[in-house]
Amino acid sequence: MVSSHAAASTPNTSLSAAAPGAAPAAQTATQARYLTTFEAGAFLRLSPRTLEKLRVLGGGPRFRKFGRRVLYAVTDLEAWADGHCYGMTSDPEYLEHHAGR
Repeated sequence: MVSSHAAASTPNTSLSAAAPGAAPAAQTATQARYLTTFEAGAFLRLSPRTLEKLRVLGGGPRFRKFGRRVLYAVTDLEAWADGHCYGMTSDPEYLEHHAGR
């Protein structure tokens, strides 16, 4: 019975050892002030191509151009995502925003 307890505790220690290594990588992306289109897409879980379309058509998050480079501020991405928060599909704000689609 002691050996089964030791085997059960072994995976827990390896998971806790892996967690600290994974956390700094995730924190690095969120601590960056500006993100590329690819990073912003990953942050919002959208395709970078979707962000490119939204830049042309409008309705996407605010972005900055530095020469040819397009960057998104994390605060702008969060504000844009918060602006697309609805309680249900019959929410009047949702219907107003999606009218004519």
